[in-house]
Amino acid sequence: MKWLSVLPQQCILLMTCLLMALEAVPIDIDKTKVKGEGHVEGEKVENPDTGLYYDEYLRQVIDVLETDKHFREKLQTADIEEIKSGKLSRELDLVSHHVRTRLDELKRQEVARLRMLIKAKMDSVQDTGIDHQALLKQFEHLNHQNPDTFEPKDLDMLIKAATSDLENYDKTRHEEFKKYEMMKEHERREYLKTLDEEKRQREESKFEEMKKKHGDHPKVHHPGSKDQLKEVWEEADGLDPNEFDPKTFFKLHDVNNDGFLDEQELEALFTKELEKVYDPKNEEDDMVEMEEERLRMREHVMNEVDINKDRLVTLEEFLRATEKKEFLEPDSWEVMRMSSKCNILYYYHHKLRKKAEDLQKQKEELQRQHDQLQAQKQELQQVVKQMEQKKLQQGNPPAGPAGELKFQPPAEPKVGDAPKHPAGGDQPLPPGHVQEQAARTDQVHP
Repeated sequence: MKWLSVLPQQCILLMTCLLMALEAVPIDIDKTKVKGEGHVEGEKVENPDTGLYYDEYLRQVIDVLETDKHFREKLQTADIEEIKSGKLSRELDLVSHHVRTRLDELKRQEVARLRMLIKAKMDSVQDTGIDHQALLKQFEHLNHQNPDTFEPKDLDMLIKAATSDLENYDKTRHEEFKKYEMMKEHERREYLKTLDEEKRQREESKFEEMKKKHGDHPKVHHPGSKDQLKEVWEEADGLDPNEFDPKTFFKLHDVNNDGFLDEQELEALFTKELEKVYDPKNEEDDMVEMEEERLRMREHVMNEVDINKDRLVTLEEFLRATEKKEFLEPDSWEVMRMSSKCNILYYYHHKLRKKAEDLQKQKEELQRQHDQLQAQKQELQQVVKQMEQKKLQQGNPPAGPAGELKFQPPAEPKVGDAPKHPAGGDQPLPPGHVQEQAARTDQVHP
């Protein structure tokens, strides 16, 4: 089941390794001389948790597929491109009815588990009207549109999801450790602010003393060097250092006898080195930091030894690495020490970056709203323009800004029409009319 935990870049290649021959090459040493209990032949080796939220589902699917002879044979002969393209997933149609029935059952259980998680999450915020189908879309390791049967698409999605998630696993672990360190330093500084000057100085002195004590430890060998491996050979395996043999060492530490040293088997080799620096009984030693150092050592060895970058070390790659100068004469190895100043600077840098991202999102939202308003404005202007044109076509005078009719000049009077003025009106009379009226007055009153 090696592909579950150690092959992010070519996850399915590990699946191939898992289902290939399980018989180990005999180790040419007397295992009675090896310290501790050896691996019992035929005993199932428990693989470490991959850290994926669907780890158990992934393991169960592979365990069921292992039981089908046809699928196992196809997997052994398939190349990487066939696996990546989904061609191998289509072989699922040819597996036995019993296997398909069991896979269907596993999928229904997984869908039910995810729905329970979603409901618990939504209930915690007192939300109602849960759309399980929409929320299931966030889970990319199965086909949520068909919750009842396990189809080739489900196997393809499971492979791709595990590959992608495992590729980002180390990066996520590093980021989580950085956050842990900066929060630890932030909390320490906040605590110091609550103390008076005398107590604060005592705490600072104690802190510096703990840092100095933590740095006072035996020499740490370069990970993957001959000195480091010989120390494991002697102290962990209980063998004569003068009889150190790389080939025998590889076979001895290939715990599950699959012909590879995976990431977990490599990390186990660094325990002796880490015990020189970290002791859970010491207040100054942080076990979270120890695991980060273990990860850092493993990444270094993988970069040096893993030639094809499949995150597995073959016997050939291992033996080739032992022939390099760096194996015999390695550079010194400095255990990771992140200063408190670096921690707090990283913390505030992280906060500023988060604030900048929030401001950028607000800016984008405001710009979106502005664009939306501009579009509405243009649309209204277009409607008004169309209404004006329609009124002109119907012969109606266009309206003014306030809705009133715009001014129209009166028609010219016809020739010969006498002007009509009401009696007693205030309109001026023509000159001839005035003289005629005066003459009549003279006749009536001489």
